[in-house]
Amino acid sequence: MNIYRHELKAYRKSLISWIIALVGINVLMMAMFPTFSKDAESLISLLSNMPDALLAAMGIHIDTITSVLGFYGYIFVYILLGGAIQAMLLGTSILSKEVREKTADFLLTKPVTRQTIVSSKVCAALTALLITNVIYTGAACVTASLVSEQDFSMKLLILATLPLLFVQLIFFATGLLASVLWPKMRTVLPVSLGVVFAFFLIGALGATTGDDKLRTLTPFKYYDTTYIVEHAGYEMAYVVISVVWFVLAMIASYIIYMKRDVQAV
Repeated sequence: MNIYRHELKAYRKSLISWIIALVGINVLMMAMFPTFSKDAESLISLLSNMPDALLAAMGIHIDTITSVLGFYGYIFVYILLGGAIQAMLLGTSILSKEVREKTADFLLTKPVTRQTIVSSKVCAALTALLITNVIYTGAACVTASLVSEQDFSMKLLILATLPLLFVQLIFFATGLLASVLWPKMRTVLPVSLGVVFAFFLIGALGATTGDDKLRTLTPFKYYDTTYIVEHAGYEMAYVVISVVWFVLAMIASYIIYMKRDVQAV
């Protein structure tokens, strides 16, 4: 419990910064919706002249872009990108920082097991992600209500927002696995950004080509907002892939960390 509280305290400033960033992006971009909705015909005419591949890469659906949920689906692509970076940074740093700061051997001499150490750190990181999602979801609902002059389904908005947590869990587990496979990682930022943007570019490429195989490779395309709004649910195949990805990465991280030798200072 002491490790859990210590980690939460250590994440506090970073957590506040990420919450402000994600909520800020949402507010700034949703604030443009009233302007677009009032001049919907001109917007649709403009988008119709753009290449379909470019629209797909940007996550724009002409049929729904003028509705509040459709517009939210467009900006949510960038919310996912920011959330993925936050989660990846958490995953890569919670264990590797002990090696970088040369405190790993000191921590392991305490009367706690390795499993307890990892579990406490993981729980603290997951708590930070959960707090991020709760506050962001609340802010997104309030913002959508303020900018929309027409009624919309709050349930669908929440369903469209929940993938932020799902995608963050995948990237958190991926980052954690990377940190145990590469324990002497000097800095987590280049690795985290590189991995996240690689998956993001794969998703953009898959959207432009319509290749479902590429879609399977990137969590950014597992939860399509248009599909969620139309069906009031998720594509189960991608939900299963998400769960399997997260579970396998977490199990592998635990196993590797338990068996790894920790170099003394």
